Amino acid sequence: MLHSNLSINEKGHLCLAGRDVCELAERYGTPLFLMDEERIRRNARTYIDAMAEFMPEGSRPLLASKSCCFKRLYEIVAEEGMGTDLVSPGELYTAAAAGFPLENAFFHGNNKTDADIEYAISSGVGYFIVDNREELDAINETAREKGIVQKILLRLSPGIDPHTQKKISTGKVDSKFGTAIETGQAVELCRYALTLEAVALKGFHCHIGSQIFEYSSFADAAEIMLRFIRELYDDCGFETEMLNLGGGFGVRYVESDPEIDYRENIKGLAGVIDRLCGRLSVKKPSILMEPGRSIVADSGVTVYSVGSVKTITGYKSYVSVDGGMPDNPRYALYESDYTCLVANKADEEADFVATVAGRCCESGDLIQEDVALARPERGDYLAVLVTGAYNYSMASNYNRIPRPPVVMVNEGKDYVAVKRETFEDLLRNDI
Repeated sequence: MLHSNLSINEKGHLCLAGRDVCELAERYGTPLFLMDEERIRRNARTYIDAMAEFMPEGSRPLLASKSCCFKRLYEIVAEEGMGTDLVSPGELYTAAAAGFPLENAFFHGNNKTDADIEYAISSGVGYFIVDNREELDAINETAREKGIVQKILLRLSPGIDPHTQKKISTGKVDSKFGTAIETGQAVELCRYALTLEAVALKGFHCHIGSQIFEYSSFADAAEIMLRFIRELYDDCGFETEMLNLGGGFGVRYVESDPEIDYRENIKGLAGVIDRLCGRLSVKKPSILMEPGRSIVADSGVTVYSVGSVKTITGYKSYVSVDGGMPDNPRYALYESDYTCLVANKADEEADFVATVAGRCCESGDLIQEDVALARPERGDYLAVLVTGAYNYSMASNYNRIPRPPVVMVNEGKDYVAVKRETFEDLLRNDI
């Protein structure tokens, strides 16, 4: 199977962490988000242990909340010892409600409002990742009014193209995120930050993109950032404590994707950083990384019920399911690859080629095109694999469809982490 937590049982049914997904679908209904708690913990430990072993003292991973955000997830990663990055006050509110230690939280965003800044500082968020000068001024003013000094990192753009999908590439010089090193604006912003009394500059952040399979792009970014750190030290004597290299390691969605050894990637990247610091005579900063997809993606399976199977003679076939772009918009947005299979016929030959379509009144409501499946029938369960990242977190109520529940499986048991939305929930804010 695609990942080691997936298997097929004696009934020919797909299993996640040893649990029959068809039985879970019978119990909880469909559409259904399933997540493997132990897989999340294992992935978190891989980062924590590798960074502790190979990276400078104080290095740690931060969960990228945008990949998946609900209370139970924050509890799990806090128990494992991860920090987190947050990109909105809603994510911050969720983390706080889960009891996540906010001193270990880093607050992102390229357009934080004054209300966002006030809320984050009042909540005790540990660090701001500052995108621009206007934000820097607003944080300084709010922190001054509250009589505190707020710790910050500056988000810089290293000008790296990681050759990933354009819409998930974030580190190029003309990105909407951060301040460009290449143009000289980053140095100007650093000098200015060091003149402010109510912020404490601790270091720098960059993020080059997502679904990256090799560490070479991160190594390139690290070299640019460390050269910048050296130049800034020569310019004004500032010694950098932290360097956040962002997230972006990929995962296997389909068999053609390469397998990734995250520990070896982290080890290789750490070696590059060590050599660069030596060559540039830079004191080693603690390294932060922001894994999201590689923590939660392979923990997830989405289960749907098949409605219709339609063949247009001489053209193509469609398998329609009871979910679609409201719970998984990634194909509509990015044409993202997924592995699909009929969960109750997982041991049968996949000899029926079809497009998996959702239930929305939208031609683009597709989950995957031209995939080989065991021939499905109405009432079968269709599973989409590796949906733990950017599925629940991007889910919507398009066509006024309630969002599915999140059910966690762990040690042979299952429990609801997020309840299924009801029609009443859809009306909750209507007046």
